[in-house]
Amino acid sequence: MIEYIGNTPLIELKHFSDLTGCKILGKAEFMNPGGSVKDRAAKYILQHALQHNHIKKGGTIVEGTAGNTGIGLALVGNYFGLKTTIVIPETQTEEKKATIRSCGAELIEVPAVPYKDPNNYVKYSQRVAEACDNPNGVLWANQFDNVANQEGHFADTGPEIYEQLAGDIDGFICACGTGGTLTGVAKYLKTKNNNIKIGLADPHGAALYSYFSTGKLESSGSSITEGIGQGRITKNLEGLDLDYPLRISDEDALQTMFTLVEKEGLYLGGSSGINVYAAVEMAKIMGPGHTIVTILCDSGSRYLSKLYNRNFLENNNLPCPEWL
Repeated sequence: MIEYIGNTPLIELKHFSDLTGCKILGKAEFMNPGGSVKDRAAKYILQHALQHNHIKKGGTIVEGTAGNTGIGLALVGNYFGLKTTIVIPETQTEEKKATIRSCGAELIEVPAVPYKDPNNYVKYSQRVAEACDNPNGVLWANQFDNVANQEGHFADTGPEIYEQLAGDIDGFICACGTGGTLTGVAKYLKTKNNNIKIGLADPHGAALYSYFSTGKLESSGSSITEGIGQGRITKNLEGLDLDYPLRISDEDALQTMFTLVEKEGLYLGGSSGINVYAAVEMAKIMGPGHTIVTILCDSGSRYLSKLYNRNFLENNNLPCPEWL
């Protein structure tokens, strides 16, 4: 199955392209076998670990994740004959938790606390890995600071985008979870053409917009989005050459997510809403006639209980389409 991770199509988003006078395209990462862009990180991290004898068949993978990386690690781990233990913040959707269990992984739920807290899900997963005993090896995947993540996107995702457009690309923008996708793709595109502009789509409550705007890691507000929004410079973010840091509200992200369903026929998650809204904003900055690519991260089916739930949206004073 790992041969079918990647090589996803680029979909031209005609409604948003017409809106801006630019060509806006989304990389259809929801079409990966595990249903998200995180299948790539899982593949890169596990292949690297196996090649370097950090783990062998029968070993155990441990990781802290908001969900999609856990699904990818469980499935790719199954392919390689590895066991998987996932630590997840209890605030993530029940759909993601159920999917991780359905993929055969052990799931540990922990309270959602900031990274500085020793019981943050990432730090907790490291302790679980250290306490795990397996003669075939234990791998703490450490997607945030394991640069096999970024290197894989440099080797695969970036070249795919560039070749699919025959080099006719002016900008790339996406949100940041670990930083692997954004930095890996950005670094590759800059090696092909240093004039390609790179943007960051940051939700409220994250600190990267502030960092790339002012040099200070500061955050304010909060967001209902899952799996994106970073409060520190991870190893996978190091060396990122950024042109346009943008902060995107939940309201704008959700309206865009619903418009993707209505106008493009694409049923996607909240991070895709943030990414597409940011691509539109980047198109406005750059002006008509440019080609801008973003990431369509995962399916809306992982957010049925929240982002596509009228009760949840109305109780949180968020936009809700009449048809929902």
